[in-house]
Amino acid sequence: MALASLDDYFPDWKEREALAESMIPMIGRLYRSNVVTYCYGRSLHSQNVTRIMKTHRYVRQVAINELSEFESYPILEALTQLDLGPCHIDVGKLATHYMEENGNGSKLTALEFVKRECAEVIGRHIPPLEKPQDLVLYGFGRIGRLIARLLIEKTGSGQQLRLRAIVVRKGSEDDLNKRASLLRRDSVHGSFQGTLRVDEENCCIIANGNVIRIIYAGNPDEINYEQHGIHDAIIIDNTGVWRDEESLGRHLKSPGAAKVILTAPGEGNVKNIVSGVNSDTMETSDTILSAASCTTNAIVPVLKAVNDEFKIVHGHMETVHAYTNDQNLIDNYHKKNRRGRGAPLNMVITETGASSAVAQLLPELAGKLTGNAIRVPTPNVSLAILNLTLSRETTVEEINNFLRQTALHSNMQRQIDFVTSPEMVSSDFVGNRHACAIDGGATIAKENRVVLYVWYDNEFGYACQVVRVVQKWAGISYPLIPKDVVKQGF
Repeated sequence: MALASLDDYFPDWKEREALAESMIPMIGRLYRSNVVTYCYGRSLHSQNVTRIMKTHRYVRQVAINELSEFESYPILEALTQLDLGPCHIDVGKLATHYMEENGNGSKLTALEFVKRECAEVIGRHIPPLEKPQDLVLYGFGRIGRLIARLLIEKTGSGQQLRLRAIVVRKGSEDDLNKRASLLRRDSVHGSFQGTLRVDEENCCIIANGNVIRIIYAGNPDEINYEQHGIHDAIIIDNTGVWRDEESLGRHLKSPGAAKVILTAPGEGNVKNIVSGVNSDTMETSDTILSAASCTTNAIVPVLKAVNDEFKIVHGHMETVHAYTNDQNLIDNYHKKNRRGRGAPLNMVITETGASSAVAQLLPELAGKLTGNAIRVPTPNVSLAILNLTLSRETTVEEINNFLRQTALHSNMQRQIDFVTSPEMVSSDFVGNRHACAIDGGATIAKENRVVLYVWYDNEFGYACQVVRVVQKWAGISYPLIPKDVVKQGF
């Protein structure tokens, strides 16, 4: 490489860095008007300069195109000059389409191009909901706190989902401060991005201006939410204590509660929903739903995509799962086999219900899959290994290209991520917002047998899936630009 080319790297970086820095206030202004911006499905809101640049780098590597800040900045700048109503806009895909049109001889300016692409939402100021949807977190454990972070982050103009209250059992006299501290600091996911203040007089936590009441109660049916100004609320039960229709129905006996969703596999007649797979089966008349398990959310989108394209004859799923709060810190009694042994010290073979849950969500795979689990001494991020026999032969190149395209362009874009680096390990996926990420570099294919390695943040990625279900259940709907952007929530 010529020295002149090497000398170009740093100036090029600084110029792109300056463009990314200039994007941030534009992204923020659009967001406050309920115009949410993305780059190939990755949210641009609340990202720092480096994250915006890394997103562009990811697109160049995985989408295999020349998208950079030089291409996306003019598109974003043009968007800020329009009177846009609420919508979701993939700036990266718009920029790619603009590059393609220019390459084919188009003479449109960036402003003329986005005016044409956004014509349906210019001046269309219809809110995503007629009125904000009240939400209550029942329980405040690992998943509950991450859902709280997401809901606070996604407040936008305040006209969508509003976290109004958190219900817990009082643990001590300084319970409120301890709850706030757990929301503020997390050993795995880092610090809360924003400001938190405790209002002890009114028993509230003020998070980025959101007033969240802390309600102390021991049972789902002993609360009057209306006394706290909460009406027609969706209750997000993240305790895992009540799982069937009868016990979850106790929530609905509380004035102000309208619906309840469980952040664990539902039992009996409770409908399990995986966003992007069967969320279209939710009905307005449904009052009780489950968001299934983290592992089910991770494997079902991949299994659906592969089965639709290649037809799965049979297979086995093994999940290498981070330890959870259900296990013991040190050896002690546990009602389940092996889980009594110290979680940070052992690999523990245990069962998983994910393989049987697949049959409920994808009936065409009933009886075709088996599954098991190994709990390992890591606090977060798990790995599902899918050993599949297909109805026809394939190659690593074919199936990886199919999954890459699925991650970039399908209606499961928000569920399936795709990575190719041979150096990635579990900690690299902490905070990943997808339900799963295919490790393309680890894919094995021989004749009609395929082994896929599927990473997933079993805490944060799952919390994102829960919020996507809640968002759709609440009736939130946005026009999507460009037209080939798939509708998958935030």
